[in-house]
Amino acid sequence: MGPPPVHLLGTGTALPGEPVGNDRLAERLGIPSAWVETFIGTRTRHFAVDLDTGRARWTLEDLCTDAADRALANAGADPSEVDFIVLATATPDALMPSTAALLADRLGIQGAAAYQLQSGCGGAVQAFAVARALLSLGPAGLGLVVGGDVCSKHLDLGQDFRDLPPAALVNYVLFGDGAGAAVVSGRPRPGARAALTHLEHRLAGLGLPPGQRVEWFGAADLRSGTAPRTPVREDYKAVEQRVPELARELRDALLTAADWSPESVDYLLPPQLGGRMTERITSELGRGLEWEPVSCVAETGNTGNALVLHQLDRLLPLLTPAQRALVLSVESSKWIRAGFTVEASDA
Repeated sequence: MGPPPVHLLGTGTALPGEPVGNDRLAERLGIPSAWVETFIGTRTRHFAVDLDTGRARWTLEDLCTDAADRALANAGADPSEVDFIVLATATPDALMPSTAALLADRLGIQGAAAYQLQSGCGGAVQAFAVARALLSLGPAGLGLVVGGDVCSKHLDLGQDFRDLPPAALVNYVLFGDGAGAAVVSGRPRPGARAALTHLEHRLAGLGLPPGQRVEWFGAADLRSGTAPRTPVREDYKAVEQRVPELARELRDALLTAADWSPESVDYLLPPQLGGRMTERITSELGRGLEWEPVSCVAETGNTGNALVLHQLDRLLPLLTPAQRALVLSVESSKWIRAGFTVEASDA
């Protein structure tokens, strides 16, 4: 008998400001709008920094607080009921204090345990795994799973983008900022929307170089000249090759673990990379099947740790009793395959 399910009581999301379309982004970067649409396939994204001035308008703490407030309202829960927070991010506001602790303070949750995971886009699945372990110790309580990233703060908006090769421009058009949250419990409650059942979060890139690397450095590094000139690097060709393979492996592993036939699945929440690649992966994974895809990346951009939570927020209103969903996430930082199965609640 496997670990008990995690019951989803409510979800919420947050995106900073108005959506930035390809024409606006292309004008700012001095690149053809058609290149963005053809190469990446993402139509809009949201930025926590002002595109013209580079000034920060929202922090990760701000976005996570908004998403958590909406999740709690969606679940009909009060912050005082929350026993713990698990927050996943690759871009915390500071090394200390943790954004998780700041979030607990903003929500007014005295005495809650606040955990923060440093992770890539598979982090929301990792956060659900930690929440499941905590709920197994106290299933009657409530937990708050949060994921979010503010990737735009790592991008240099003052440079001449006309000199950058396409591989370097990818990070300026692929990513967006945002946060998502879910209220979870270890026992079914009135109003529970769905249950997260079989879960997988495994390293799948032993011996392979990372597909993405995000640097951090301090004042001493800047003075000595040893700070990396490129804070965000991505091997997009490796991502194109490896992610579809790992997505297929993950799909098959989850179906086997849940003892589900492919025909019994109603919804597919595919890996969210860019709009174009996500479309290709979705088409291949569901070929010959009537799986309805639930995707957000073409509208939100790649929001990292928020992606799975944004997809869940779109999925839950669609689910009817006895329906099922596969949630797949592939993290290219060190090739991690992460996902879970979802079953609609009977109520």
